[in-house]
Amino acid sequence: MSGATAEAATVRREFARIHGRAPDGVWAAPGRVNLIGEHTDYNDGFALPMALPQTTVLAARRREDGLLRLHSARGDGVIVELAVADLAPGAVTGWARYPAGVVWALRDRGLPVGGADVHLDSTVPIGAGLSSSAALECAVAVAYDELYALRLSRPELARVAQYAENAFAGVPCGVMDQMASVCCAEGAALHLDSRSLEVRQVPFDLTGHGLRLLVLDTGVAHDLADGAYAALRAGCERAAGLLGVPALRDLSEAELAGALAELPGGLAPLVRHVVTENARVGRAVAALAAGEPDALGPLLTAGHASLRDDYRVSCPETDLAVAAAVAAGALGARMTGGGFGGSVIALVPAAAAGSVARAVADAFAAAGFGAPAVLEAVASAGARRIG
Repeated sequence: MSGATAEAATVRREFARIHGRAPDGVWAAPGRVNLIGEHTDYNDGFALPMALPQTTVLAARRREDGLLRLHSARGDGVIVELAVADLAPGAVTGWARYPAGVVWALRDRGLPVGGADVHLDSTVPIGAGLSSSAALECAVAVAYDELYALRLSRPELARVAQYAENAFAGVPCGVMDQMASVCCAEGAALHLDSRSLEVRQVPFDLTGHGLRLLVLDTGVAHDLADGAYAALRAGCERAAGLLGVPALRDLSEAELAGALAELPGGLAPLVRHVVTENARVGRAVAALAAGEPDALGPLLTAGHASLRDDYRVSCPETDLAVAAAVAAGALGARMTGGGFGGSVIALVPAAAAGSVARAVADAFAAAGFGAPAVLEAVASAGARRIG
């Protein structure tokens, strides 16, 4: 029995135990790591994420009485029961606001959706910067798309999930996490244009080149709803307005020096990061297309320096993980995700994976930090029905 089949069977069995009947289906949506292109999506820019093997798996059955009944294997055992007609931003708290927000977002678009029984479980680490919330939202979105025969496109499902997180959960994120969760393909990274939502599957074969991508979870939980993320986004939008461009994506590297001279000191570093990060995405895609994934290494490390020094979203734990990994032989490393904690990715020669992971753990112990969790990032499939 494959991993997905086993997960589907477990969640299906638990659904029947909790809700007293069989589900209509089982769906899965993955978490993601972003190879490069951080804080670019809400600036209409470019990113290069890939889906992880870790997923949120959800069993669901349509209801005709307008009730949404939510149960999580990771929760407190209580079924959260909500009237779909009463869903509104601010009305639901805790983890349930993410699935409830998707149902609300679909109704807000005028789509004819009602209630459902839901049971879910997840292997996506929470608070690690690996998009656990997007995985949950996208699992609900693909399930509802089938339960209610909505026939939305993948980008439309991503937009619904993003809208739920923005307007219902109160996190002003861009669309990259949700696009990665629904659109990624096995064995590929996703070159995303956040303005047009055009995507290109870029082959991402590390094994064939003797490489591995490690995810080092620092254990520092981050909360993008705490206001810092919103302040960064507002700063970028203000800078774009002062420069007279629709978004920072429209500023080229050649125009950067002149633009920085026109901006207040507090905004210039934000603009420098976004413009140079978009350029790094382009270079990363070119390297992969040329069959040179090892060339990603310096781009990762440069991206981390930009996030640390210009965007200021790093923290001592992520900085130490990057420095220790590179010193131990990683080709490059950087924090991934929104920042303020979370995870670091490290591109390493396969033979050095163990020694790099040990070096980071030793550095954390010496600094008095908790031991980092380590997993391997393998380019995996996006959201789909699995049972």
